[in-house]
Amino acid sequence: MFNDIAPSYDRLNHLMSLGIDNLWRKKALKEIVDGSEQQILDVACGTGDSTIAIAKAAGSGSRITGIDISTGMMEPLMRKAAHEGVHDRIKLKVADALEMPFQDGTFHRVTCAFGIRNFEDKAKGLQEFRRVLKPGGRAVILELGVPQKPFLRKLYDLYFMHILPLIGGMVSGNKEAYRYLPASVHAFPPPEKFCAMMEEAGFTSVRHRSYTAGLCRLFTGEK
Repeated sequence: MFNDIAPSYDRLNHLMSLGIDNLWRKKALKEIVDGSEQQILDVACGTGDSTIAIAKAAGSGSRITGIDISTGMMEPLMRKAAHEGVHDRIKLKVADALEMPFQDGTFHRVTCAFGIRNFEDKAKGLQEFRRVLKPGGRAVILELGVPQKPFLRKLYDLYFMHILPLIGGMVSGNKEAYRYLPASVHAFPPPEKFCAMMEEAGFTSVRHRSYTAGLCRLFTGEK
């Protein structure tokens, strides 16, 4: 499905979020880079907006590794990275987030932007995040959310469950994909439950922040 919608993915993302997704990524970036030389893993990197933002902001000597199971989604990444002048700081690998091909304690940061809701086994994914982190490392997870206030929830459901599939279908040619995407947001665990899942995976100092009336949520945890 993601291979199929990859050519129109960036255009639709920015159009449908009115560019707010870039602001959410900037919030996450403050939790990811610290100015030092870091090894950073971007899981479910997709077309690379987050990967490239991290590469531009990370300290001198840092290396950013991006993994995804969709080769189609990753195809534009290095082209975009070259345009931004950061392609030499990024390494890509086709890999499953539930069985990552990295040794224990490889990365200072593991991040995932708008991808973990698609994991078949989120608990196992979180365990893998922690496994590949160095001691003292941090996981930074951005994910879409559902507004809690009733009026905003009605507007959200109208747009994402009815209007979004129509627009996404017309632009991408795959209406079913844009039915799946909002449905996957609805199915994602509520913040308190996901925080508990992070703690069960072994993370400490787990925190959650909500942005734009709950449309986006940022989770962090330490190893």
